[in-house]
Parts: sequence; C-alpha cells; structure tokens
Amino acid sequence: MTSTTCVECGSELAISDDVESGEILDCDTCGTELEVIGVDPVELSKAPELEEDWGE
Repeated sequence: MTSTTCVECGSELAISDDVESGEILDCDTCGTELEVIGVDPVELSKAPELEEDWGE
C-alpha cells in the first residue's frame, strides 16, 4: 500500500500498489472523485465532471 493526500481536502489516502494511471478513486473523507495521473510516485487530480451531451 502507498499513501498520498486528497487534492480537495488534504486527508491521507491509502492506495493499492497496483493502481493504474487513469483510474478513478473516491476520497473516504470528502467523497471527491480523484483521477490517478501518475503512478511513480502516485499523483492525483480532481476527476473531470461528466457533462450531458443532450443527444448532440
């Protein structure tokens, strides 16, 4: 297990060693969806919001 911090609330997150870039994780403290953008070391960013396309 690896640990890193939530980019939204700053709480510490335990992350599996086999995490992959692009994976989406949830912060247990604030509930923010986080995207893994780097794996060595683990880097997180706030996951992009999904927008509706309204059939366009």
